[in-house]
Amino acid sequence: MRLVVVSGRSGSGKSTALHLLEDNGFYCIDNLPAGLLPELAKQASEADLNLPAIAISIDARNLASDLQRFPELLKQVRDAGVQCDVLFLAAGDDVLIKRFSETRRKHPLTDSQRSLAEAIAQELRILEPIIDLATLKIDTSHLNLYQLRDQIKQRLLGSQGSTPSVLIQSFGFKRGVPADADLIFDVRCLPNPYWRPELRSYSGLDEPVREYLSSQPDVEEMYQDIRQFLNKWLPRYAAGERSYMTIAVGCTGGHHRSVYLAERLVNELRASTPNLLIRHRDLH
Repeated sequence: MRLVVVSGRSGSGKSTALHLLEDNGFYCIDNLPAGLLPELAKQASEADLNLPAIAISIDARNLASDLQRFPELLKQVRDAGVQCDVLFLAAGDDVLIKRFSETRRKHPLTDSQRSLAEAIAQELRILEPIIDLATLKIDTSHLNLYQLRDQIKQRLLGSQGSTPSVLIQSFGFKRGVPADADLIFDVRCLPNPYWRPELRSYSGLDEPVREYLSSQPDVEEMYQDIRQFLNKWLPRYAAGERSYMTIAVGCTGGHHRSVYLAERLVNELRASTPNLLIRHRDLH
């Protein structure tokens, strides 16, 4: 049996994740009390129930004492032989405030003494025991509904066998660092095609930019250093039972240098990393 725990702050996309999992054959439960997790796993493992896949959401409305016990509860589930992934959906404070303002929904932790911004900050503190144990984090700050569904399909449902799912993501620092990144490579020190007027309108996917960057010694040196690091350490992360990894490559705007290097890394690693995905966060 497979069990997926979905968590995240209010407005981060938990309902979207649960609906997608339900559409893909999961039996879904919204806002399960965390203390019931081991008993649910035990009962669902009974053969006569015929529940091969279950997804539950756990959020800040839980008892604080149960959330503090989450590491212990999760260990009980896994010790019972149940495959359990923890999906945490992250988003920036400003993004969550904007989403609540647009929908005019009430945050579950707001009251007459606590503003929306304070409630959002408190919610992050409450969920820390789950964040620390997340097997997969997805930053939804720059994702629409359809992009989030696609990411969950590719990363949570699309991984095969025991090899980890690896996402290589380009991004621009001017829009913020991805909250779900496990490794970040900053390539802003490299020559920037943006400052060449004839290249500005192109991206790292286009031949003129690729030609320019491939001719720069610093770019080649940076690429080789990153490639050698990943070739050495990715297998060790996999040996450490990491199921998911996000490797972020960032330049200033996320259009040229990071895109070019991310594409080269994917082409290099594809043969040795079966579950390999690429995403250009800020390209469009």
